[in-house]
Amino acid sequence: MKKLLLPILALLFCSATIAKEKTVEEYTAEAPFKMPTVVVPAFPDNELNVLDFGAVPDGRFLNTEAFSKTIAACVAKGGGKVVVPAGLWLTGPIEMKSNVNLHVERGALILFSRSAKDFVGADGKLRFPISGEKLKNIAITGGGIIDGSGEVWRPVKKMKTTDNQWKSLLKQGGVLTDRESIWWPTEEQSKKDSRPNLVNFKNCENVLVEDITLRSSPKFVLYPNSCSHVTIRNVNVYNEWWAQNGDGIDISACKNVVVYKCNVSVGDDGICMKSSGDNNKPNLENVLIAACNVYHAHGGFVIGSNTNGDMNNIYVVDCNFVGSDIGVRVKSNGGRGGEVKNVYIKNIFMANIVEEAFHFDTYYQNVPAGATRVEESALPTDKIPELHHFYISNIRCNGAKAAVAITGLPNHPVRHIFFDDVIILAKEGVTLKNAEDIYFKNTKIITEKEAAPVLENTKNINLPE
Repeated sequence: MKKLLLPILALLFCSATIAKEKTVEEYTAEAPFKMPTVVVPAFPDNELNVLDFGAVPDGRFLNTEAFSKTIAACVAKGGGKVVVPAGLWLTGPIEMKSNVNLHVERGALILFSRSAKDFVGADGKLRFPISGEKLKNIAITGGGIIDGSGEVWRPVKKMKTTDNQWKSLLKQGGVLTDRESIWWPTEEQSKKDSRPNLVNFKNCENVLVEDITLRSSPKFVLYPNSCSHVTIRNVNVYNEWWAQNGDGIDISACKNVVVYKCNVSVGDDGICMKSSGDNNKPNLENVLIAACNVYHAHGGFVIGSNTNGDMNNIYVVDCNFVGSDIGVRVKSNGGRGGEVKNVYIKNIFMANIVEEAFHFDTYYQNVPAGATRVEESALPTDKIPELHHFYISNIRCNGAKAAVAITGLPNHPVRHIFFDDVIILAKEGVTLKNAEDIYFKNTKIITEKEAAPVLENTKNINLPE
């Protein structure tokens, strides 16, 4: 550990290698594992405009049926583009179909209904604002905005708001719980927290989300689950920073995925990998995340907390994380853990990180609004996380509470983590607990005060300078 020396610090940060702008194809070719070419869907040359099927862009007329009719007509023609032109389009759920590209033109704002009853189907089940299941060749494109009206679904914790924001919520009505520390938009929501993701694709193949802005989700914003060949590029994802469970881009149990040139600022995890299921392991594999920016989030790049479906071959490169709670966050625990390996994190530039630049935690607990943590000794003892073989290189971080914190389980240490060409300016240095084979090469941790690393139940540790 070294004390802060500004002239030296400037020199060190200038030593980072700045990568030129690259295409997806170039990133795919340079991946440190055999990254398949991700199939991008193509569509027939048919265009159908929602205006021709009774849609009205006045922000008052509910266009659910008009959108459904346009999509059905597009399918009847063999697929193509469903065009949503400039205007304010109020609607209920939009159900995607195979070979359909929902094209939201620049100037168009799709605003989902603020009434929960509009999302309850005839079977009594909750519908997602945009959904698709067991589909092939689907897309959401265009320069427009899709707004999930999440503020009428989500709880808000008082601790996450300013006094004026809290007073504004109270003026809207709603219900207070947990000693008046949590605000709910309705009494029904306070009794049963049932919220849909904004965009939810399940078991789909050849998925494209491009050039769109997604904002204000009831829960997760963009959630492809058990899909293959997924491309997310030039997408902007926004949630208020206090948005409970307001994850940005969650890749769940998917294979062959590209996330490219996206901007994320949300109330929970920024770009996150999830994996559940006992069959076809690893069910998350071959993921490229390149040239993305994450601002406010619980983590810039995140793995977990559910990893029990296993993960393999993830490449995160040329990304910036600014102001996120944690830079790179890997979290899991007994009961939801699995094997996570071959994760490559390269050319990451971070600033103003609230907590740790790098954080590995296998005692993580998901605590919903109103719930309490359980004792660590009471956590499940099955499905134990196995985190190993992470390769972290060419990292620069200016400002964090702590540089690196790794906490494994006593009999299942986090292991084989390799840091190379890393410079982190932080208040605190390195804490390693239940960890082994942790290697720091060409690494400098610059702290405000001289501080020795904290080591507990570790083996084969090569400390930084």
